[in-house]
Amino acid sequence: MKKKQAFILCCLVAISFQLRAGEVPEDHIHGQQTCSQCHTTEVDMGPLIASETSCKKCHAPDEIEQILARSGSTASELLPSRSSPQAMTMYYAKSRFADQPHEMVLIAAGEFVMGTDDRLADEGPAHPVFLPAFYIDRYEVTNLQYKKFIDDTERASPAHFRNRTFPEGKSDHPVTYVSWLDAGDYCAWAGKRLPIDQEWEKAARGVDQRTFPWGNEFKEQNANTPVRWKSLGQFGDTTPVGMFSAGVSPYGLYDMSGNVWEWTASWYEAYPGNATHSENYGKRYKTLKGGSWFNCSFYQCGISAPVYNRAFFAIKVKNDTFGFRCAKDNN
Repeated sequence: MKKKQAFILCCLVAISFQLRAGEVPEDHIHGQQTCSQCHTTEVDMGPLIASETSCKKCHAPDEIEQILARSGSTASELLPSRSSPQAMTMYYAKSRFADQPHEMVLIAAGEFVMGTDDRLADEGPAHPVFLPAFYIDRYEVTNLQYKKFIDDTERASPAHFRNRTFPEGKSDHPVTYVSWLDAGDYCAWAGKRLPIDQEWEKAARGVDQRTFPWGNEFKEQNANTPVRWKSLGQFGDTTPVGMFSAGVSPYGLYDMSGNVWEWTASWYEAYPGNATHSENYGKRYKTLKGGSWFNCSFYQCGISAPVYNRAFFAIKVKNDTFGFRCAKDNN
């Protein structure tokens, strides 16, 4: 179906060029080599609908919308799965979010099954957990929101910021290079807190013991994972929060699999009934959940995507794959 939509879309674009032949640059041969300037694979909607691209030399804005409508697809459906980092940066050049803390989703009180018996030793055993109702952010905290925090508190900026601001075009990307301490301080500043790992996992998987936020089958196009970047032939990067609408959790949370690992408030400890001994258990490391866009060292690209996986690091560690979202009690 995706390939069929892509073929139809390309045909419609080609027809559009014929209709506007007088405005087509002489060196532009649609469907030939110059397409690589705009298209990374079968179809790449990022440059086509971005506000400032060479495509606008041939396509009027209303014409682009008509092409999208006739193709039977929307930009949001086509962009995430097949676009390059450059295309996504152009498409999301303007922030879709304010610099204020994110909206939150209420997770109802109740029991769910945490962990699994089918994989790594520290992920089991599967066990029931009852949680009171709580709130959690729908999205990961963004660069723009974190900039508001450091500006208000005069806190040091993350390593990837320059002149106390984030890279151009990345206002909506999840903030990275934040330690557990940084994440906790942001949440406190926002009137929130970090979620415990039980809260995080329930919000990601719901109550039906699913493996991924969207179900039990891994789908490359549903999350920003190493598998996706390998398919695209790209090294990879973070992507704007909320980009993968097909990958939302049962409660409507985005990026609960991939994009960035998310700090939790919990120590890395053995689950109840786990007889495996580890020198890493105890009040030494904090737990992170969710996997990221780059996990190849230990997880061999992609295995960190399941909702029950967890990583553990010291509270001062920070890098380009660690981010967070906040939670709050239901008072």
